Amino acid sequence: MIRAYSKIAASLALTTFVAGCGSTPPPKELLEARAAYEKAQKGQANQINPAQVHVAKQALDQAEKAYDDSPGAPETSDRAYIALRKAQLAEAQAGMMAAERERDQAQKDLGKKTGQELESARKQLEAEQQRSKMTQQQLEEERRRTKEALDNLAKMAEVKNDNRGMVITLSGQVLFASGASALLPAAMSALDNVVTALKANPDRNITIEGHTDSQGQRSFNMDLSQKRADSVRQYISSHGIPSEIIRAVGVGPDRPVASNSTAEGRANNRRVEIIVSPPERK
Repeated sequence: MIRAYSKIAASLALTTFVAGCGSTPPPKELLEARAAYEKAQKGQANQINPAQVHVAKQALDQAEKAYDDSPGAPETSDRAYIALRKAQLAEAQAGMMAAERERDQAQKDLGKKTGQELESARKQLEAEQQRSKMTQQQLEEERRRTKEALDNLAKMAEVKNDNRGMVITLSGQVLFASGASALLPAAMSALDNVVTALKANPDRNITIEGHTDSQGQRSFNMDLSQKRADSVRQYISSHGIPSEIIRAVGVGPDRPVASNSTAEGRANNRRVEIIVSPPERK
């Protein structure tokens, strides 16, 4: 029954992949989720822990459906992330179950071992148990940290997807004092959440744009916007994002999103946009 279901599941996964290859390429998260499920389905996880592999398949189906319904929507990446983690969890649990079987077998063999052989077997068993425990704990902790950071980022920044990719917009008031380019203490928390979001989307080019309102001399605003973009670039590159994939651009007042004739409009125009490029077409 399980082998028959596996063949059906593999066929459905292939059909979903072919159907998704339209004008909008699948996001990287969905490709990673497909690969993780295929690895789990073909490996020991499907033999030892088929129930969890089935759960991962259901999560992947939901991500595929979200992609089919609306290829460019953020929901596809969110559901794909969940499917990826469930597939990884299936493998981690299978590893623990395999370790438990090895432990049971080792316990049966303990009676046959004496002296140094007995001590060596005991240490090897403890090491296997510790590795299995750490795998599970690390997976849960990574999931918790990522969710917390993304939730916090949504409270202090606008996150959307357009033809440029994922765009994270931070108010200039959150990051800088008036007329300055040094990051405020409150900016560190905001940018730490940005770094977590960027690490969840690795190997993509990042453009940091500094924007100002139209008050004052244009040359001053252009210089200020470049310095602010450079400050953000320096911070995120010093926290684990490769500097070679980050570009900082000072746009100044040239791309307003609101009228500069009101205080509210000028506040909206003073911003930093962090653009994460879409995944490369495979």
